[in-house]
Amino acid sequence: METIRHIIETKGSLIFSIGPNESVFEALRLMAAKDIGALLVMENDIMVGIISERDYARKIILLGRTSRQTKVNEIMSSPVFCIHPDQTIEEAVEIMNSKQIRHLPVSEDEKHVLGVISIKDILRSMIYTQRESIKYLKDTVEKQKANISELEGTLGIKFEQRNRPERLAP
Repeated sequence: METIRHIIETKGSLIFSIGPNESVFEALRLMAAKDIGALLVMENDIMVGIISERDYARKIILLGRTSRQTKVNEIMSSPVFCIHPDQTIEEAVEIMNSKQIRHLPVSEDEKHVLGVISIKDILRSMIYTQRESIKYLKDTVEKQKANISELEGTLGIKFEQRNRPERLAP
């Protein structure tokens, strides 16, 4: 099974963060500039929270607040749920689903962040893995067909191809 470490190695470990006393407006500006959906909230190199577009929508827009006058620490999510780099993609999906979050910091000790993965990163990885599995299976079938043809030639016989049974209608 693929680990979170592999995703971080593939996508890179660039981390974008903001301070807790910055305005939500500045957080949104940075997210827009970097085309990301969340920022880690760091204070003295320690992760104290995470702010996402979802936090903005639910805690600023819906409550009639303004992003220029609201500080990040007023709406950030804290404590932050993290994942260890040696955990699997399946475990990340379970955490994201159970906690209803879309971004997970990757950390070995919850203080030193190695990167951040998103649900989009996980989907990309799963799609790639499925494509590779399908390619492998197709190649295996083709090799078996070639082996059968070679065997038929060697033996001078032709194996019958059995038809698949028809599927019953649901």
